[in-house]
Amino acid sequence: MITLRRSLERGYADHGWLKSFHSFSFADYHDPAHMGFGNLRVINEDRVAPGTGFATHAHRDMEIVSYVLEGALAHRDSLGNGAVIRPGEVQRMSAGSGIRHSEYNAAEQTTHFLQIWILPHTPGLPPGYEQKRFEEADKRGRLRLVASPDAAEGSVKLHADARMHVGLFDGEESADMPLDAARKTYVHVARGQLEVNGIALGAGDAAKLEGESRLRLTGARAAEVLVFDLAP
Repeated sequence: MITLRRSLERGYADHGWLKSFHSFSFADYHDPAHMGFGNLRVINEDRVAPGTGFATHAHRDMEIVSYVLEGALAHRDSLGNGAVIRPGEVQRMSAGSGIRHSEYNAAEQTTHFLQIWILPHTPGLPPGYEQKRFEEADKRGRLRLVASPDAAEGSVKLHADARMHVGLFDGEESADMPLDAARKTYVHVARGQLEVNGIALGAGDAAKLEGESRLRLTGARAAEVLVFDLAP
């Protein structure tokens, strides 16, 4: 079964300095039909104006992945980590028993990024941080594993039963991935267009796959796509 989540159906918040689409219930956007999918709890598509950002705030018991599409995001946290996240990089912050952090636009342009929350397999873990770069060539025309529970293939380590792949596709480029039909798969199109098992999706659209044994990505036009393998 494939269920679509179209971009314009998402929640939306305009705070002036921040414009954010919410794929699942978040903050003032509450929709009982969209509380998450498997252990994927949040995908926020954020656009942060230059010179602004999220002041220091707290999290706990969540695996938080930041994926920058354009611009740059400066991160600081209570563990002493300080870094700038740029396109091509994946940041994983394990909130665990508690962490405080801030995020600011570190570019002269609007920073466009995805904020992703995944429920951890164990509460109260020590907080942690990891950031890695994945070159465009490694994602071109294929799905590159960028986050996993066992840090496979050089991916960042998630303390969750989930895997995240990223791919870049255009023209005749395609991907065919076998799926465990007992698990859930979530496909989010970050930009461009492509077909998921023959169904056309555009930027901001998503497809929820359940009971499916194969994922086929075809018909792409300048597409960047995230694919999540999730706990049932």
